[in-house]
Amino acid sequence: MVPHLITALTGPINELEQRIIDSMPAIERWFRLEWMEHTPLFYSSVDIRNSGFKLAPVDTNLFPSGWNNLTREMLPLAVQASMAAVEKICPEARNLLIIPENDNRTPSYLASLAQLQEIFKMAGLNVRLGSISPNVKKATEIKLPQGGSVLLEPVVRTKRRLGLKYFDPCTILLNNDLSAGVPGILEELHEQYLMPPPHAGWKVRRKSRHFQSYEEVAKRFGKMLGIDHWLIHPLCAKVEAVDFSQAAGVEPLAAQVDALLVKVRRKYKEYGIKEKPFVMVKADNGTHGQGVMTIRDSKELRALWEGAGERCGFIRADMDAAQKACGVDVIIQEGVKTSERMHDAVAEPVVYTLDRYVVGGFYRMHPERGADENLNAPGSSYVPLAFAHSAQMPQQGVSPGASAPNRFYMYGVIGRLAMLAASYELEATDPDAEVYD
Repeated sequence: MVPHLITALTGPINELEQRIIDSMPAIERWFRLEWMEHTPLFYSSVDIRNSGFKLAPVDTNLFPSGWNNLTREMLPLAVQASMAAVEKICPEARNLLIIPENDNRTPSYLASLAQLQEIFKMAGLNVRLGSISPNVKKATEIKLPQGGSVLLEPVVRTKRRLGLKYFDPCTILLNNDLSAGVPGILEELHEQYLMPPPHAGWKVRRKSRHFQSYEEVAKRFGKMLGIDHWLIHPLCAKVEAVDFSQAAGVEPLAAQVDALLVKVRRKYKEYGIKEKPFVMVKADNGTHGQGVMTIRDSKELRALWEGAGERCGFIRADMDAAQKACGVDVIIQEGVKTSERMHDAVAEPVVYTLDRYVVGGFYRMHPERGADENLNAPGSSYVPLAFAHSAQMPQQGVSPGASAPNRFYMYGVIGRLAMLAASYELEATDPDAEVYD
């Protein structure tokens, strides 16, 4: 089940696929050398857009949920990758504690936790779910609609360690993005490993910093491959101190939107692309898809704050809510439309990684959204069968655009580039890193 593309895969994307498939040995060696110098993130998910003329990541999540959308065929690779990841950190590991999101009881999220638990159990670990929410005061079993259950237990903090009653883990996996900051219960742990590190949480992390790192990675990869890195990199800009409730900072934001659109138009002209460019305006840290605007002209941005219609009011309220949750800095990102369709709905691939490996993915679909809109929104659905083919096994000698495994390998390469950028990003923002003069 592979989405069709409404635009023919011609020009840059065809050339890019051909270059990537032909260069597979060089690409894999390049990644191998990078991982000798940098530590891969424990896990991640990467949202990717294929416009038909450009292929780029648009978001990288370091605390991914959605594991329930991976097919059973993908699990063996996920198990092997999790073994490799845990062995690096704690080779003698026996117990793993997963810290889930606070008070998220949605069936899809609980199903994701159950799948994650199963992956690590098959990797030879005792796995339990420990909640740091003050609302979880006793062990609570929650039945899942599709069968089975998950058991949420309150964490127990001793002087130097974190665990559960009669359960002392050496490794703690965060599936909680720490948007509200790092709680004291997770600080000053002794001989326990937190994965990902706390400074990967959205209280510290910024999308603008991630895409700066991604641009660096894309340039190095593009030079190695002999391609224009713009084909795999969305142009970005950052604007600070935008107050959506008071319309403060809207003029500097509009000016930056205009400046970025000018840059995108130049690239479109260079490649003979006749479409009208657009940008996405969103909070600079995690908002779970909230407060994301599609803007084609800065006049639209000003009109949203000056207009009195229902749409204007809704968008202002949405951005205001995102600001209250995540702060006042925003990122302007070159819009990459999706040309992929499944069941008559727009779709985008999401690639999942564990350690340095692509372990699967799925397509996110949204029947009520357009090709230039955010699909990570209420009403989205998921088709896991699209990645039934391994993203690691391309088919040599097949015409570009004609092979699903080749397309998935290409998506896997972009997903790994984003994961590598996250490694760069966290190394640069590590509060405990040694600094050498």
